[in-house]
Amino acid sequence: MVDKFVGTWKMTTSDNFDEYMKAIGVGFATRQVGNRTKPNLVVCVDDQGLICLKSQSTFKTTEVKFKLNESFEETTADDRKTTTVVTLENGKLVQKQTWDGKESTIEREVTDGKLVAKCTMGDVVAVRTYVKEA
Repeated sequence: MVDKFVGTWKMTTSDNFDEYMKAIGVGFATRQVGNRTKPNLVVCVDDQGLICLKSQSTFKTTEVKFKLNESFEETTADDRKTTTVVTLENGKLVQKQTWDGKESTIEREVTDGKLVAKCTMGDVVAVRTYVKEA
């Protein structure tokens, strides 16, 4: 199911991320840091079958553990408190975050050996691309 996502992924490109951060309400100073940060994404599955998504950078490391299709409370890298549900849809990991009447989606898929994360808030879309580390 999520096996193709498991591993350590190094960010190679980030397009329109500043606009996405603006759309979800991230302040100027945090956006400046966020735009310069190229985090690694670590995906694993633990003994209990929980999926772990860890974003690691020199600025901040965040980690969430979850079961597919079960909502959980998430504190995002920009300190939003969201109710989040991750589903597997057509081979994509789809992470829906809701907070204060708003909703944002991060769709991750593995294509041609790259992990592509599409971050959507309203009509603003950012695309971040990762390659698997050896």
